[in-house]
Amino acid sequence: MPNSESQPIYSSSIVTQNLSTPPQVKLSVPAIAQQVSVRIVSDRGMGSGVIVDRTGQTYTVVTNDHVLADNKDHPYSILTADGQTHSGRWLPSANFPNLDLALVQFQSQRVYQVAVIADWKTLAVGDPVYAAGFPNWHWINSDAIEETRHWGTKAFRLTSGKVGMLPDKSLQEGYQLGYTNDIEEGMSGGPVLDRYGRLMGINGRAKYPFKGINVFIFADGSLPSEELFREMESLSWAIPVTRFQQAIR
Repeated sequence: MPNSESQPIYSSSIVTQNLSTPPQVKLSVPAIAQQVSVRIVSDRGMGSGVIVDRTGQTYTVVTNDHVLADNKDHPYSILTADGQTHSGRWLPSANFPNLDLALVQFQSQRVYQVAVIADWKTLAVGDPVYAAGFPNWHWINSDAIEETRHWGTKAFRLTSGKVGMLPDKSLQEGYQLGYTNDIEEGMSGGPVLDRYGRLMGINGRAKYPFKGINVFIFADGSLPSEELFREMESLSWAIPVTRFQQAIR
């Protein structure tokens, strides 16, 4: 049976009204998560992202590079919290060497919430975190699943959990934040938020990967011990958002 701490705490088709909520009005973490999260859809696949900047009518979304796959030169459909879809394109000028990160941009006159980015090093093992995104599939029962491509905002999912591991050195592609939340295919690129709704990381790797220990190669080329690997594979993994900030400076 799945651990109760990683069960969905918010999944709704209700569109958040008033996306330009004044700063003095405090929003719940579920509300923040839905407002800053987007779905990225192409002919070749689906993933998630998080709005990290607005300049005029241009919004910038950070996601995983593997979400964009081999479709970078083609337009994407970006679904926002109000159920609107926008034409998005990969931003080739953003350079993320050796990181599983990429940027896409879309244009809109509407006002959308931009994530507040915080230093992931303020997190400690045991701290609560929330992971958001849009799973590609919904289990109807143990024998049947349904694709969520046309579900709109109803596909949104938020899971609760806690920080499980913060290794001193990064894994390959920038992964360094391990957490107990469940994430599913399609949630890659979505936000990991702290208890205050601040952006701490970008979802990217789910628990118990098929490639086993080879997924947990450190950036220096070393492998974890068998004991450490067993702990690591039981966690989902994110790229700390400060890695994205450092790369674009």
